[in-house]
Amino acid sequence: MSALFSRRLTLKMLSASAFALVLPGLGLGRADAAVTAMKQSIAEASSADPQIAAFYRARDFKPIFVSEADGRRRGALLRALSSVNDHGLPAGRYDGAALRAVFGNAQTAKARGLAEVEAARLFLDYADDMRSGVVNPADIDSSIVVEVPRYDRTQTLHDFAAANPVKFLKGLAPRKPEYVRLQKEKRRLEKLMASGGWGERVGAKSLKPGNSGAAVVQLRNRMIRMGFLRRSASQTYDRALQNAVQKFQISHGLVTDGVAGAGTMREINRDIDYRLGQILVAMERNRWVREPFEKKHVWVNLPDFHVDIIENGRSTFRSRVVIGKTDEDRKTPEFSDVMEHMVINPSWYVPRSITTKEYLPMLQRNRSAVQHIQIIGRNGKPVNRGNINFAKYNERTFPYSMKQPPSQTNALGLVKFMFPNKYNIYLHDTPSKSLFGHETRAYSHGCVRVHKPFEFAYALLSAQERDPEGFFQGKLRTGKERRVDLAAPLPVHLSYFTAWVDAKGQAQYRGDVYGRDKRIFSALTDAGVTLA
Repeated sequence: MSALFSRRLTLKMLSASAFALVLPGLGLGRADAAVTAMKQSIAEASSADPQIAAFYRARDFKPIFVSEADGRRRGALLRALSSVNDHGLPAGRYDGAALRAVFGNAQTAKARGLAEVEAARLFLDYADDMRSGVVNPADIDSSIVVEVPRYDRTQTLHDFAAANPVKFLKGLAPRKPEYVRLQKEKRRLEKLMASGGWGERVGAKSLKPGNSGAAVVQLRNRMIRMGFLRRSASQTYDRALQNAVQKFQISHGLVTDGVAGAGTMREINRDIDYRLGQILVAMERNRWVREPFEKKHVWVNLPDFHVDIIENGRSTFRSRVVIGKTDEDRKTPEFSDVMEHMVINPSWYVPRSITTKEYLPMLQRNRSAVQHIQIIGRNGKPVNRGNINFAKYNERTFPYSMKQPPSQTNALGLVKFMFPNKYNIYLHDTPSKSLFGHETRAYSHGCVRVHKPFEFAYALLSAQERDPEGFFQGKLRTGKERRVDLAAPLPVHLSYFTAWVDAKGQAQYRGDVYGRDKRIFSALTDAGVTLA
């Protein structure tokens, strides 16, 4: 018998004896005493956690981990805890190796009771993190308004005790194909990281087709390592390298001109650990919203500056958007709601903050300013501005509201899409079309401006009108404000993903326009998440 085989046999026998409720050679009285002692140990150890204590009290303090019959559940938990890195979780929070040692050293009834409760605690911590995320989004940024699922810990233990342990633990991960694709990208980046990442950075501020030299070689090598270029010995910024840069630009939401300008070069020179951090944050965000979105919904990914109508996992409409400025009080929040109607030829009811902080100072300097805006009295009717002494009011005391009637120059354009919410955020047209040509489009006061608003309206109306374009244009030609209800209200999700993997397996990365992902990653690292 080899030494290794002998050692494994000894450990196996030790493990079996450590979890037996009735140890060989004990009389019945002594066995009963051991059971009683273990139950007493479980009761004492669980008393510090009311939810764990409630679970064991309901089952007369019988174990679910440390008895001889619990081997499958015990093994499933240990395997799950040993693979937490696959999910970007903080391994130190639930140390599987330490728990395995606790199990192995549980030689007495009291020790087995302590091991039982420790296993329950680690299982619940793992389950909470897998199903609800490691950090609370509300603690990161008040603009991240996500209804994170929370689960009763006592019920979770009951469910686990009654379930197939392997299937239960596997089912804790988000039920989304995109989560699995993120895991695959995470593993790919970790392998590259272990072999040197993407190599040296490109030592040039910008490069373009026709250039040659050391910086071009660095760019070439980086494109090869990133997977955008086949192996090549060329030292010139040739057509193949230009195509590779264009592919890179597409997957990073950049202007696809094939020129490695300043913005493109900044993204090319990002370290691989930065991208891995984006993947970890995206996985955490998927844990906050673990269920797939509805079969049909509107999705605005703020860092991507696009709106999509998604049907059965596929985009059936897509348009560029402009989102809120990076000023703290202008950032577009993340939340979900339901689009109920659209307004054609809308009036713009100027938000109070804009009325008092922007327009009032202008009117105090010149009462003829912003002539396109009506001043509305408390009775809801326009007031002659010539009769108002603007100088006597401040932000708090100004008694009027403001309104811009329907027009081609209306701040909301010719249509707005409403999903009533406490943030007063909606999607709308805009007369400022030039901003849609920018690479980074964060210019609004918080609402989302749509580049192709008419086409968006047609797509929404196609579910209820035979001729959606004709219907819409007929309402538009009246020049009067018209509300059109959606026969089937549509869920709207304003999300924030700087990393995802599309259905073709291509990783997509975007800039952290509001710095939210940076704060999330910092919170994850504080919780113990590390880059493998």
